[in-house]
Amino acid sequence: MPKMKTVSSAKKRFTLTATGKIKRKHAFKSHILTKKTTKQKRNLTHATTVDGHNLAAVRKMLVM
Repeated sequence: MPKMKTVSSAKKRFTLTATGKIKRKHAFKSHILTKKTTKQKRNLTHATTVDGHNLAAVRKMLVM
C-alpha cells in the first residue's frame, strides 16, 4: 500500500498550534489593495483558526 501524501499547497498555507488547532491566514490581502479600506486591510492581517466546517477537509489534505 502506498503512503498518503500531503497536499503541497496545504502544507504551505496551514500550520498547527500547540493545542492541535489549525492556523490559517486571511485571503484578499495580496494585491488590489488600493480600493480596500485601511480598516479592512488591518483586519485581514491577523491569523485565525480554520472553521469547524472546513476542519475535516483540511485535516485530510494534511494527512492527519
